Amino acid sequence: MAYTRTPRTERENELLAITERLLPAGARNPTMNPEHALIVREAHGSKIIDESGNEYIDYLLGSGPMLVGHAHPAVVGAVREQLEKGNAYLMVSEPTVRLAERLVDAIACAERVSFCNTGTEAVYYALRLARAARGRDKILKFEGGYHGQADWVLMSNQWTWQPQALPKPVANSKGIPKSVEGEVLVAPFNDIEATAAIVEAHADELAAVIVEPLHRTVPPHDGFLTKLRALTEKHGIALVFDEVVTGFRLAYGSAQEYYGVTPDLCAMGKSISAGHPIGVVAGRAEIMEHAEAVRQITGGYVSITGTYSGNPVSCVAALAAIDLFAADGVYEALFSKGRRLMTGIQSMLDDAGVAAHVCGEPPAFEVWFCDAPPRNFRDMLASDFGERAKFTSALLERGVMKAHEKFFVSLAHSDEDIEFTLEACREAIREIAESSG
Repeated sequence: MAYTRTPRTERENELLAITERLLPAGARNPTMNPEHALIVREAHGSKIIDESGNEYIDYLLGSGPMLVGHAHPAVVGAVREQLEKGNAYLMVSEPTVRLAERLVDAIACAERVSFCNTGTEAVYYALRLARAARGRDKILKFEGGYHGQADWVLMSNQWTWQPQALPKPVANSKGIPKSVEGEVLVAPFNDIEATAAIVEAHADELAAVIVEPLHRTVPPHDGFLTKLRALTEKHGIALVFDEVVTGFRLAYGSAQEYYGVTPDLCAMGKSISAGHPIGVVAGRAEIMEHAEAVRQITGGYVSITGTYSGNPVSCVAALAAIDLFAADGVYEALFSKGRRLMTGIQSMLDDAGVAAHVCGEPPAFEVWFCDAPPRNFRDMLASDFGERAKFTSALLERGVMKAHEKFFVSLAHSDEDIEFTLEACREAIREIAESSG
């Protein structure tokens, strides 16, 4: 295939130098290789372009939000029109009300909703509501699951290199109080027996169980979510779905529709607003009512507010995106593209004799270099991360950008993009097979 990356320009090198000097988090590179560090200039549809003019087919998608593609005209038009009217009021505006209506109509658990600005906030607020409603403090999460940057959930996530004996959590950052670790329990995904044993032992202490219904890129097996729903209902514990990744990605009704399980609360963000900052907490009315403003006077109030929460710019962007999701045939086309990639890549791996498995759902999946498809975090941890890094780097060199842990497929990816990507994968897999042989 014909693709050559242009060497970095002087301007891009200058910007990277400033980044290294001033931004502790760095350039958020698509790989760990410093040679792949880049500064984004612009993005349109399925393509992203760096400051040196290199164009890539983008499966990173801003870590997921750009489900409709970059700079979609409908979203850009809605935002431009709203900006002429102002971008922040604190008070409620019609776009906020209309978006609440759309979400309640689309999402099974959503009897009432509240807006914030990020997925991290949405998770944080959902758990605060669950604690208030249940009158308990502890939460249970699943090992390897990522739920944002709040202290209570930045535990035992996908960057946990030395896991402890369950249900003990591992803090994934310095600066988290030790006392917080005592409020978190950890269970293995896709193991309902082990999960039930932990829940049974701590049922009187637990406020909530939080889960990514698609656990990174590991689907639930053997009715796991259905059984988890029954387990939490048995003990009166709130079940919280973290749908920040899966919201509107797996179905119009999100993972709740796709997997057929309705939680008590869910947290959403990312793809619902086409890259504009938004978070959503949605859930049953008897839980959500704890956030009613009148409770500041009557008592029992749960604070989940913010200056930019429900701002009209993000809300009109979300309404435009949801209109696109509601169109006929959208999800059939999205799944068809993702399935072509998944089956094509797996076939190439098998033909090349590379021990790897494509795991996930068509709109969000990953290639795991291991002997069997992973069912939980410890299976993922046992995979060959070096080979995965080689694969990601080899694709970038061939004009295909993906995340460090998954492919995100968008509505904007064309048949030509899919074919180009498959050819890039073919060459990358051949390179890996030859280096390993």
